[in-house]
Amino acid sequence: MRNDYFFQLHTTAEQIDYAKHLVEHSLLHHKIPNIWDGTNREKETVELRFTGTLGEVVFADAYQLARPLRSFGAEDGQDYGKDFELKINQQVRRFDLKTMRRKNNQFYQNYVLNIPASQLLRTTSQTDDYFHISLHTYQTVFVASFIGYAPKKAIINGEIGQIYEAGAWRIRNNGTKFQFLAATYEIPLWQLHSPPITPFIAQQEGFALKHIL
Repeated sequence: MRNDYFFQLHTTAEQIDYAKHLVEHSLLHHKIPNIWDGTNREKETVELRFTGTLGEVVFADAYQLARPLRSFGAEDGQDYGKDFELKINQQVRRFDLKTMRRKNNQFYQNYVLNIPASQLLRTTSQTDDYFHISLHTYQTVFVASFIGYAPKKAIINGEIGQIYEAGAWRIRNNGTKFQFLAATYEIPLWQLHSPPITPFIAQQEGFALKHIL
């Protein structure tokens, strides 16, 4: 398995406003916990929810699916790891979308997607694949990079990625290190399946094919 390409699109002001509205509405009306509650990221709740929600909005619009109606960051996984269903190679796959913010979309061989083991191994999870989107600012909007997807079975079977147990230390390329607070799977971006491209996607604003460096 290897990522042969990924693609980028420009978000629109309307997509950003829609995502912001969902986050504001959900924080006001849906009093549920976030997976980052109790950590030093709790103060970033609005930004973290916005990032995930905007990723879902742009994914839905790109693949012409129904947009999300709520913005959740909950620990009990109301969607059971099924954000979207998408047909690939004549098979309907259930996708859990993982979106994060970066400074640009120049991705290198050592860049990874992190998935908490507690999510991946949850018995109630309906996920078939994890789809990764990266966002970075561009003028007044964002560039959304659709990097690709990782089949959950391939991760569990050890075909791609690796697991770091809670307490394990990880050394970054720059020599600094950090410790995992919970068991986490790391999947190199180059191991993700490239995302499907439809004629509709290829006509969208900012569309461009890109490659991991």
